[in-house]
Amino acid sequence: MSSEHYTPAVNPLPPVVVALVLFIMGIELAFTLGARGLVGGPSAVGWRLDALQSYTFSPDIFHWMIENGRWPFEHVIRFVTYPFVSGSFTQAVFVSVFVLAMGKMVAEVFGGFQMLIIFVLSGIGGALVYGLLLNPAYPLVGGFPPVYGLIGAFTWLLWRKLSLVGENQSRAFSLIAVLLGIQLVFGLLFGGTSDWVADLGGFATGFGLSFFLAPGGWARIVGRIRRD
Repeated sequence: MSSEHYTPAVNPLPPVVVALVLFIMGIELAFTLGARGLVGGPSAVGWRLDALQSYTFSPDIFHWMIENGRWPFEHVIRFVTYPFVSGSFTQAVFVSVFVLAMGKMVAEVFGGFQMLIIFVLSGIGGALVYGLLLNPAYPLVGGFPPVYGLIGAFTWLLWRKLSLVGENQSRAFSLIAVLLGIQLVFGLLFGGTSDWVADLGGFATGFGLSFFLAPGGWARIVGRIRRD
């Protein structure tokens, strides 16, 4: 039977999404198995702690770099590496699930490379907001800020779609409102950190980048500038 007109029941995941999830979970599995002594020998027990010290975003180090005007590569790279160092197996799983869901939708519309740019730059944007607006004593760990960047891009798609059909565009922000509301409730009930500020910064970065990275986005901006 010819497969020329065969349409799969489930659309395959974009390769960049699969690569991101494999990278995140691969690192987490190494930490988890190392802590149990299953790989890496005795030194593997401290792999997660070493990574938390060397690759997470540290506000203290960030402020030190600003004050001294020095930007060592091993510290600047923390803006990019911290999303791949999870504080726990559970955090890594939740991040991966969101990357699979939101990353798939964004990559299918924007393109895989553009989706990766949104992920990386939203992580950087979230860290900048976290470091500039707050002075926390704890580092920024895990991939939720760039995940919120993907949510920002998805929100932009909804916002754009609602504008085209003449409906209330504020409805596009329902998802981010629900997610931040859940974080607030959990923070009040169980205590928490202020890393939601980084998540919001990641969301804003992803939403803003979408004006440029969406198909035809740059052309629309140039055309609007010329008309003005």
